[in-house]
Amino acid sequence: MSPTSTETLDEILKAHDYDPTLVIGIMQDIQKEYHYLPQDALIYVAKKLGISQANIYGVATFYENFSLEPKGKYIIKICDGTACHVRKSVPILEEIRSILGVTDKKPTTDDMLFTVETVSCLGACGLAPVCTVNDHVHPAMTPEKAREIIEQIRKEEGLCP
Repeated sequence: MSPTSTETLDEILKAHDYDPTLVIGIMQDIQKEYHYLPQDALIYVAKKLGISQANIYGVATFYENFSLEPKGKYIIKICDGTACHVRKSVPILEEIRSILGVTDKKPTTDDMLFTVETVSCLGACGLAPVCTVNDHVHPAMTPEKAREIIEQIRKEEGLCP
């Protein structure tokens, strides 16, 4: 991951009028840009907003959607809520992890292309089992469909399956 750009961070801060009460929105925009919340970005933002680093880290660690660890370009979320679980989301998760060589302890591929996460609910229970790739919903998933999605992404990235 390239280091954060103070120019990019300043643009994000300016879009939020350097308002410390908008720290969650600021952090969402930083995460959207970098796929996680880099430490140097949080320190910079805390200083620019005049809030403590402890405060900004408190927000970053309180909300499950924020990540302090780098994530891949493609974030795959597999739903394991009740509807998805009973419709066999676990074999889908196992297939994706097997193909990508990731685990729950090491969810991101070494090439920083994929991150695999499980979530409690994606809010698409009627389409179960569901996964998302960068927030694009893939309904009625199967291990075979998951394999096809990964192969398609690799092809688009110019990588061999």
